[in-house]
Amino acid sequence: MIETRPIIAIINNNALKNNLKTIKNIAHKSKIWAVIKANAYGHGIKNVFKSLEKSDGFAVLTLDEAILLRENYCKKPILLLEGFFNKQDLRLIYKYYLTIVIHNKWQLDILIKNPPQYPIEVYIKINTGLNRLGFKNENIINIINIIKKNIKISNVTLMTHFINASKNSNLVLKQLLYMKKIIHNYTFFRSFANSAAILWHPQTHYDWVRPGIILYGASPTGNWRDISKKKIKPVMTLKSRIISIQKIYPGEIVGYNCEYYTYKKRKIGIVACGYADGYPKNISNNTPVLVEGIRTTILGNIFMDMLIVDLCKIPSAKVGSQVELWGNNIKIDEIAKSANTISYELMCSLSKRVPRIIK
Repeated sequence: MIETRPIIAIINNNALKNNLKTIKNIAHKSKIWAVIKANAYGHGIKNVFKSLEKSDGFAVLTLDEAILLRENYCKKPILLLEGFFNKQDLRLIYKYYLTIVIHNKWQLDILIKNPPQYPIEVYIKINTGLNRLGFKNENIINIINIIKKNIKISNVTLMTHFINASKNSNLVLKQLLYMKKIIHNYTFFRSFANSAAILWHPQTHYDWVRPGIILYGASPTGNWRDISKKKIKPVMTLKSRIISIQKIYPGEIVGYNCEYYTYKKRKIGIVACGYADGYPKNISNNTPVLVEGIRTTILGNIFMDMLIVDLCKIPSAKVGSQVELWGNNIKIDEIAKSANTISYELMCSLSKRVPRIIK
């Protein structure tokens, strides 16, 4: 692909390795599923999985993601977080030796009618209050016994997902108590902890943890300050350059629909980045950006392919000046908050037309 437009997303694999090491130190008694669904949260599975080779396995959503890993010589366990969607999936699951999640009786029925020829590892999803996926009853042991009776099983792991595992949440304890009531006399493996629970609720770590957003250097709460002392580093830096400079005067319009007027003489820069690149269109004015190493703000609307920045306090700015949209200096959590969304969405929404550069 030929690409001369200046916007790029730099993927810092040293930061990724650092984040995995940090997680290992925090959850040192647990094995780690590195969650790389949604094309590694927009970073690119091919770009990151080798930097995560010290994880104990990879968690993905789709068969395509799982097969991509296997065919790139990944011998680690691969977990399908939503299991399978029809009986045809099972042929590939067995072929590529994948670990499946069972979260509903219809999956259980299909699995029993289409059993593997070798022992497989099964994760049983329990709904402890999120009300999304999982069995929500106290007959979970009967379900496990049915699986063991009808299918060759190497291991059973119980999993759940927390409603809110932020630092001061009391819901984690409530969900754990629910789990203990169900499995109080059993010693099945357990995988409960997501990114937030890894950071703030060590009692949830158990056998396997499932870090997602913290691998990529953003906060599960949406507030960078919450993780600023955790040695977590941003992995993705979205950069571009100024492609034009305009001088405007009091009362002139900046952007579409007359939504922004300047009240003074200004120097503005037009940056090669827009909502077609994945930058949020509904961003508020005064959202931070970095130009020539100096923080400034966005003015007016976000266009399909461009945005406008204030250069009043950056006299050195010129055509070609480098702009950081998010990364080490402008945290992606700041941008997400300004757009009334979350960093997960920004990462996953970054357009394919933005080249990923591996550092």
